[in-house]
Amino acid sequence: MLKAQSNSMFLCVINYCNSCLKRRTFNLCSYKNQEVENQPIPAFSVLFYLTLLTDMAVHLSFLLILSGLTGIHSITTVSKLSVRAGDSIIIPCLYDSQYRDHVKYLCKGYYWSSCSEVVKTNQPYSSGKFSISDDKTQRIFTVTIKDLTDKDTDYWCAVEINRGDDIRKYFHLSVTRGMPSLYVDHQEMTGFNGDSVTVSCNYRNSEAMKWCRLGGDCVTGSSGSTDGTRVTINSSVHNVFTVTMSGLTTQSSGWYLCVKGDFQMPVHVTVTETPTTTTLATTRYFTTLSPSAEPLNLTSVSPDETLNSISIHLRSFIIRMSVLTFIVIMGLFTWCMFKKYSKSMVNFNKSNSFQIFW
Repeated sequence: MLKAQSNSMFLCVINYCNSCLKRRTFNLCSYKNQEVENQPIPAFSVLFYLTLLTDMAVHLSFLLILSGLTGIHSITTVSKLSVRAGDSIIIPCLYDSQYRDHVKYLCKGYYWSSCSEVVKTNQPYSSGKFSISDDKTQRIFTVTIKDLTDKDTDYWCAVEINRGDDIRKYFHLSVTRGMPSLYVDHQEMTGFNGDSVTVSCNYRNSEAMKWCRLGGDCVTGSSGSTDGTRVTINSSVHNVFTVTMSGLTTQSSGWYLCVKGDFQMPVHVTVTETPTTTTLATTRYFTTLSPSAEPLNLTSVSPDETLNSISIHLRSFIIRMSVLTFIVIMGLFTWCMFKKYSKSMVNFNKSNSFQIFW
């Protein structure tokens, strides 16, 4: 605290001299065991003291920021979701690499100090309602909450710290009996390398929309890219915006977010290599395999081809049965005609014999 008294200027440090701060060899408190207040300090030294205190404040601010980056903000996840009662939801929680081998868990409750642990990675099957898995390669652990109710509203993604406070991140579930404010038909999608995948994000509000990678970039317009993957957003359908990711690579695999206003909905995209098919010498009724030590992929027959084959066999059977029936009918007709002819000849012979006799 600075005071002005007559023509002199004084620097007063209250309740701090017992632990006199030093910078290099300069002692901020002129007299360690005496009162600092009312000790005159030359006017030209005031600037030095102010510079010293400012420098200390800058260093302290840097330490606080660094502590925040490596502490409570070391988990990235969703903040607010709209879900329907009775459904299930998967929540991804991204963490820093230094916590790869730490225990992760889900804590239930609005206040961190009183929340209760419901599932942990070292006890993944402790409850049928909750499950957890940890992908250490992607540095994401996911929690699944089943059979959602009105009580499933407040949760924390958390990582255990052996010597210190556990790091955590809060998220809120808005459970509704009707249609959610933002939802997708499937939270998990699969695509092939070089192909595309489309996600439909259904919504009920009119706020701004965007497509984000968890912990990464966002696309807010009609087109853009996330980590090198092309993204186009089409909102021509009422209450639906469709996201198409094209030119997929294996690096495109990961968790993404449909975002509409305050709500997010996580979607996982898995990209795999396009499967290779070995050409086989085949006929309609059997397949000939060349001798090889390597396993071969049999070519599957589509339902249309199966129906076509059945139709051909049915027509062939009908034609054969028709021919056979015709032959039988003609045979019976011939036999009947022959029998009738034979009977008439016998009657004729008898008549001629009777006339000759008389």
